[in-house]
Order: sequence, then structure tokens, then C-alpha cells
Amino acid sequence: MLVEIKKFGHEERAACTSLDVAETFGKAHDKVMRDIKNLGCSEEFNIANFGGISYTDSMNRTQKAYVMTRDGFTLLVMGYTGELAMKFKEDYIKQFNAMEAALQGKIIERQKGIAVRQALTKALQQSNEDARMHGHAYSTYTNCIYKVLFGMDANHLREKFGIGKKDNLRDCFSQEELRAIQSMECLVSGLVDCGWQYDQVKLFIQQNNSLKQIAA
Repeated sequence: MLVEIKKFGHEERAACTSLDVAETFGKAHDKVMRDIKNLGCSEEFNIANFGGISYTDSMNRTQKAYVMTRDGFTLLVMGYTGELAMKFKEDYIKQFNAMEAALQGKIIERQKGIAVRQALTKALQQSNEDARMHGHAYSTYTNCIYKVLFGMDANHLREKFGIGKKDNLRDCFSQEELRAIQSMECLVSGLVDCGWQYDQVKLFIQQNNSLKQIAA
């Protein structure tokens, strides 16, 4: 997949890299980098649509590259001509459309997830679980959900995605994974409301094979 959802400032946007463009259009990467530098676009457009990144080449050297949005890509390849170049442009545009649709789905799931997390937090506060766990009930239950769905807790997921403690872990999940987390959180909220304690909830969701398939 050449087009992916990447971070641009505080936003997630569909994007690709100068390395992808070079490989797909059969151009030297330094030529693509030069093309980007010579676009002559405004500073505002440049900041919004091009970002500097680094990568390790085949000789284990750190090299520079660009990540670009759909608009940045469109401006860059506008001058690339030929039948093959046109086909690749069309393919890229289709991928950008697909990624932007996926991103919109993620945004919707994230908005729905706020209410779900609030319900779980309220359920834990109204039970004796939060007091019993000295204010750490939400993180404890969340780690339990992550382990059931993904086989690892929040810290290990952060390591997997290469993000820090201040970064939002849920930005890294797909729409389907967010939906799975929310379904599990709804279930856990209901069980806590019914008076179940952590060990009971943990055993139930671990043993219920159908729940483990939500994220599959």
C-alpha cells in the first residue's frame, strides 16, 4: 500500500512519501526531492502538505525524504507525463480516496468511542472498583480489554506502534479495531453495572471465544 494514514501536525491525513513516488514513477529519489523543493508553492501550502521524514537506506545510512498529502502529491506529479505516468496518477488518486474514506470512518468511530468510554468510566466510579483499585480501575480494565483483543497491554502496543506515552494510542487503531474496543467496553460497562468485579469480568471476556473474534 503506497498511500497510508499518517500524522500531519495534530491531524491524521491520507499521505504517501517521496520514496513511494520515486519507485512508482521510476525516478531517482534525489530527483523527486529536487522536484518538491523546486515546486515554488507558498510556505503555507508547503507546511500543510509536505513534511520532512528520515529513513535508513540499504547501507544503513540515515537519509531524508518527504511525506505528502493528496494535494501535495497532485501538485508534484502534475508535470509527470506519459501513458504510464497517467495510469500511476489514477491509481494513486484511487488510493487516496480509499484512505480518506477509511480515515473518515475512524473519525466517526472515535467520536462514538468518547461516549462509550464515558459510560465505562461512570460505571467504574459508581461501583467500588475505582476506589478498590485506588483510582486506576479504568486503565486496569482497558489493559485487560487490549490483552483479550490484541494480546498485549497499552505499553506494549505503544512499543509496537512506536509512539510515546503522551501520544494517543487510539489514533493507531483501524476503524474495525476501534469498533471492537468499543463493543468490548460496552460489554464490560454492563457487567460492572451488574456488580461484577475485575476478576470475574477478566475471566468472562478471556473465555468467551466469540468476543476474541471481534478484532479479527
